[in-house]
Amino acid sequence: MKRLLVSIAIVFISILTVAGQNHSFSLSGKWNFRIDREDTGVKEQWFKKSLDDSINLPGSMPEKWKGDEVTVRTQWTGSLYDSSYYFNPYMEKYRIEGQVKLPFFLTPDKHYVGVAWYQKKVTIPADWKGERITLFLERPHIETTVWVNQQELGIQNSLCVPHVYDLTAATTPGKTYLITIRIDNRIKEINVGPDSHSITDQTQGNWNGIVGRIELQATPKVHLEDIQVYPDLSNQKALVRMNIRSASSTKGEITLSAESFNTDIQHKVAPVHQSFNIRPGDNPVEMELPMGKEFLTWDEFSPALYKLTAKLVNGKLSDTKQVQFGMRDFKIEGKWFYVNGRKTMLRGTVENCDFPLTGYAPMDVASWERVFRICRSYGLNHMRFHSFCPPEAAFIAADLVGFYLQPEGPSWPNHGPRLGNGQPIDKYLMDETIALTKEYGNYASYCMLACGNEPSGRWVAWVSKFVDYWKATDPRRVYTGASVGNSWQWQPHNEYHVKAGARGLSWAGAQPESESDYRTRIDTVKQPYVSHETGQWCVFPNFNEIRKYTGVNKAKNFEIFRDILNDNHMGSQSYDFMMASGKLQALCYKHEIEKTLRTPDYAGFQLLALNDYSGQGTALVGVLDVFFEEKGYINAEQFRRFCSPTVPLARIPKFVYTNNETFHADIEVSHFGAAPLESAKTVYTIKDKFGKIYAHGTVGTHRIPIGNLYSLGSVDMTLEGIDTPQKLNLEVRIEGSDAVNDWDFWVYPAQVELVQGTVYTTDTLDAKALAVLQDGGNVLITAAGKIQYGKEVKQYFTPVFWNTSWFKMRPPHTTGIFLNEYHPLFREFPTEYHSNLQWWELLNKAQVMQFTDFPATFQPTIQSIDTWFISRKIGMLFEAKVLNGKLMMTSMDITSQPEKRIVARQMHKAILDYMNSDAFRPAEKIAPELIQALFTKVAGDVKSYTKDSPDELKPKIN
Repeated sequence: MKRLLVSIAIVFISILTVAGQNHSFSLSGKWNFRIDREDTGVKEQWFKKSLDDSINLPGSMPEKWKGDEVTVRTQWTGSLYDSSYYFNPYMEKYRIEGQVKLPFFLTPDKHYVGVAWYQKKVTIPADWKGERITLFLERPHIETTVWVNQQELGIQNSLCVPHVYDLTAATTPGKTYLITIRIDNRIKEINVGPDSHSITDQTQGNWNGIVGRIELQATPKVHLEDIQVYPDLSNQKALVRMNIRSASSTKGEITLSAESFNTDIQHKVAPVHQSFNIRPGDNPVEMELPMGKEFLTWDEFSPALYKLTAKLVNGKLSDTKQVQFGMRDFKIEGKWFYVNGRKTMLRGTVENCDFPLTGYAPMDVASWERVFRICRSYGLNHMRFHSFCPPEAAFIAADLVGFYLQPEGPSWPNHGPRLGNGQPIDKYLMDETIALTKEYGNYASYCMLACGNEPSGRWVAWVSKFVDYWKATDPRRVYTGASVGNSWQWQPHNEYHVKAGARGLSWAGAQPESESDYRTRIDTVKQPYVSHETGQWCVFPNFNEIRKYTGVNKAKNFEIFRDILNDNHMGSQSYDFMMASGKLQALCYKHEIEKTLRTPDYAGFQLLALNDYSGQGTALVGVLDVFFEEKGYINAEQFRRFCSPTVPLARIPKFVYTNNETFHADIEVSHFGAAPLESAKTVYTIKDKFGKIYAHGTVGTHRIPIGNLYSLGSVDMTLEGIDTPQKLNLEVRIEGSDAVNDWDFWVYPAQVELVQGTVYTTDTLDAKALAVLQDGGNVLITAAGKIQYGKEVKQYFTPVFWNTSWFKMRPPHTTGIFLNEYHPLFREFPTEYHSNLQWWELLNKAQVMQFTDFPATFQPTIQSIDTWFISRKIGMLFEAKVLNGKLMMTSMDITSQPEKRIVARQMHKAILDYMNSDAFRPAEKIAPELIQALFTKVAGDVKSYTKDSPDELKPKIN
């Protein structure tokens, strides 16, 4: 039944998108077309001529294969922070005409920035006599000018809402007219910023065209021009504000009615009527619609929607419009958001307007519903739109799904424009947010608004006035000035903050734990605090994804990265690198999200992003690819363990133990479900990878209220009797719910005997080592801190942030490790094929060795995964046949402070025992000179050439 209701709702919504017009017909199809490269069309009066090319609309020029081939001289809309592409000899083959590939972002098949003309002959229906006639262009890009025959009707510029032109005075029903549209997608006086996601080539691309609905529409000359519904849950009513637009004085009556349409429970609202005297021009009116005691509410758990029907009768004429709305109250109390009175935490992602197949945001409801339902499956309830506003279809879909949205003005006023300095962007951004709120303000999912992203200029005063205006104008949502990074100023008038600063992991300087939180960073903040662009943990590219790019943009950046990997003799490892780095990425997201959930009064987070971001150097920060599809290393069920309405949490002081210690964890829960959990029994299990249970029991039975930091009890387990190294797993489950979470921890023997055997250990390839190898002996080189060839690679335990191109090789440069977990070395050192928390002691800030000069077939035993822009063959441990002997060499510190560094000690033991065993059989023969070069050869730093940099780095760049 629910599935049927959803289908009915979708059909109704598809009707709603054209409802409100008594008559309309689509202008989709073939249009005449011409590119105006020199911008001479107005002077030469092209609106009088027949254009000599054709194009099918709706669509963009790239989508219709119109425009120019991409060359190295293409002028991009967007900042390029790493110009090494233009200088690097390796990249020369990608700069050849006809074979151009770009590493910065996806490469479009066609590119054009400038003026283009679109033209169509249209006959106005004869039965439209006496009506108001308009041309409706749902989403042109960017500036339109319209002529009917030779009469110019005006110019419009909006990135957020339809362009609508009144054709009434210029047309007569029954006659045929030549409609000409000039579209200009250049950045001119109105500059929203070249990196704004509404226009930049880093995201959708700066396209020219018209997408969505293209229609002629007719309404009575006395008609309802605007309807806005203001739910009032406490008084069980909705206030309806309308504007009656009339050409003359008359009288009229409005009837309002409403009916739910997407729920099992049906609710009809009794109609109300009111008569009005109507004057020429605008006639603002208000009516109250009592909803009754049984009205349904909208939220993430039960997104009930209503269809409001407003009918204006004027003598024998009438105008009927339908509006979708939900009875929803989105408020702030103290440091928290409340939806219909229920405390709510935002679990969000950022939508960056990255749609490779079309190069623009979907204009249909089904595409957006798919995205929002995928986000819901990953435990999210919220989406921010980075410096762009989605089309109406997104709001309709979010209403259906129950998803909270934060659209933004279409501007990143930085890297050129500055906010608050009196530039055109000041007025444009205010006008755009007013227009988008008028257009989409009734949608229940439209819960938050920001002016845009990370402004520069005298912006604090400007956004303060922005927030003050909206607080006084529209109470249906909450407002913040701009979404900003940590180095941006605080915005004193904000109702809530979207700001970086309280995010990230401290693993670069301290061992992993799950006790800490961000409270000291937000404890003085009085408003709700939502993290800005949380995560940004990178994963190695998935080259199997290349085949998915069948639309206007191609993943030629991925092709470059694949070539680099192949040229460095690691092409066969690309999938392994993606999976191994992905496991580390998922681990980082788990711990950062849990750290947020552990923080008192933390109102929400916004990931950047759940899916990959194809621009700004190629930022592979998503656990999903850009198409919102899984990559293979984590799925929705696994992600929901630490990201969902109800998440069990464990405060654990460390994840590595000896068998003479006791494991202890304090168990809490973050619960933002539909209702408190009554008599909830929380249980735990500790087991190994084979399912052997070491401990289990009940943490406690409690009534769990809505909120976070509710203590459930603790778990203790003595580790004596675990004589061999083990990875164990603590799982905590709340019975009667879907809430379950787990954490790995490792147990090592407290007493370890290091048996040197026949192994000669040294920290360099000294004379004795060479003699031992010449005589057929075994040598272990522990070279921590002594490596030169590889020293330029900065490795942390955590992976690359955003990417090394955009941030100009800011460390770290690696994305975890890859190894063969079945190698006999690891029989005494339990591990997976990827980084996990026990590796922190050995990997964090450890030197790597670079093996560029080694034979192509050589493979290190523990391989670090380099940034995909360079893909050097690097690692921290390898084995080889050298002279007549066998050698193992590591740049990990496995010898210092063995009484404290128990993981390093265990690795040392595993290495010695392996080297003294019959299993020690290196396959590759390496010349001593190559070993020696690791101590002496210098590779040098990677140069980016460009002196400009992202704003967060500008103070550090000369």
